[in-house]
Amino acid sequence: MPLMKNGDVQNGKIANGHSESESLTTKANKNVRLKKQISLFQAVCIIVGIIIGSGIFVSPVGILQNVKSVGMSCVMWTVTGVFSALCALCFAELGACIPKSGGEYTYIREAFGDFFAFLALWINFIIICPVCVAASCLIFATYILKPVYSDCEPPFVAVRLIAALIIALLISINCVNVKWAAKVQVGITICKLVALATIIVIGFVYLGNGKVENFKDSFADSDYSAGAIAISFYSGFWAFGGWSYLNFLTDELIEPHRNLPRAILISMAIVTSVYLVANIAYFAVLTPTEMLQSTAVAVTFSDLTVPAMSVVVPVLIAISVAGSMNGTSLSMSRLFFVGASNNHLPSIIAMINYKFLTPAPSLITILVLSLLMQSLGDVFYLIEMMGFSFTTVLAFVFAGQIYMRITKPDMPRPIKLPLVLPIFLFVMSLVLLVLTCIQKPDISLLAFCLTMVGVPCYILGIYWKSKPQVFNMFNHNITSLIQKALLVVPQDDEIEW
Repeated sequence: MPLMKNGDVQNGKIANGHSESESLTTKANKNVRLKKQISLFQAVCIIVGIIIGSGIFVSPVGILQNVKSVGMSCVMWTVTGVFSALCALCFAELGACIPKSGGEYTYIREAFGDFFAFLALWINFIIICPVCVAASCLIFATYILKPVYSDCEPPFVAVRLIAALIIALLISINCVNVKWAAKVQVGITICKLVALATIIVIGFVYLGNGKVENFKDSFADSDYSAGAIAISFYSGFWAFGGWSYLNFLTDELIEPHRNLPRAILISMAIVTSVYLVANIAYFAVLTPTEMLQSTAVAVTFSDLTVPAMSVVVPVLIAISVAGSMNGTSLSMSRLFFVGASNNHLPSIIAMINYKFLTPAPSLITILVLSLLMQSLGDVFYLIEMMGFSFTTVLAFVFAGQIYMRITKPDMPRPIKLPLVLPIFLFVMSLVLLVLTCIQKPDISLLAFCLTMVGVPCYILGIYWKSKPQVFNMFNHNITSLIQKALLVVPQDDEIEW
């Protein structure tokens, strides 16, 4: 299919021969491609910034309302942290031996081929990414409006409008400059760590003063049922979500062979430590009943400890959530970019704004899908649906890792983990999926149906090669129109490693 190439722009011409303004020209020797500009420190900040988002301020309630006790809540936080760290180790191995952007999509494609890779991409495209961004947007809007509506819930329309505005702002920053987005991520990460450090210090001061009532008989009234544990696991897993996103940015990471595994391991150690002590701090101040009645745990925490900070804390939390959204948009846009480069998504998504060298169409796609996803349901409903979908993708990744260990034993592996680890994670993923189907059949069915929509999309869009000429012409005209509107062209060539 003829597309507007970089050479078509160089002489002031576009694909259809019409002249454009001088701003549409580029130098003949300019390569239009993503640049390696993310350092190890920025990579760690990106991961920490994505993970420490809304989860630590929302998930404590989601876990507690399922397992019913302080003791089991702490156990579930530990379990989800360890599970996430083990998953991150497996992704570090895969990222080191397959140093390409695309994360789980690329690894599944390497192991099982196009069809299963497309399904993984489709799940991320239609469920995981929009849900992550939409849930974070709604939480951001709720917290930023808390100081204004301190005695009641913020209006529905106001929450939706604020949510739409913040994601539009962050997408705009990512469209203009990757370095700006990375610097925003660094600043926000520092702010959120300061906010969490404040909560932790206050909580441990309470513990030091002997306020340990919530930790006595901490396992009383616990719900040990498999279904309750599985659903609470998704809330914790959501809070740790984001450890895999740096694998989507490998093409822009400086020295990916070295910095990818380092960034993953450093960030997971930071996040797991912070989360564990933050939850202990919460329970040092709040009773289980107070926590379950709270729609904003950190705000309730500040009300009971330092009331003067009640206006500041919601703003700090909103900034934290904004960082998570920013990192998710930055990372996921590269996943869709890679998928489109492999002809698994519309070709326009694989194009780059030649002025800013950013994947603008991919970022705008995330904006549109996230705005649509906001209307599906409340935050916890979105989190549970995303958890089921992401666990499905993980099961494919770990199966692919096991398969490649058997079929490609000589593949260079700078990091090589014991084979028992991906086997264990694969089995655990299947167990979680089965338990969720039993406990939450409605969410499981919806996620399954949305996934299966990808099958006819694959057949019509990828497998069917001999499409009618009228379809190809329509696709070409739409693509050219969007190219002109967004000033985007295909990437010139492969990134050299």
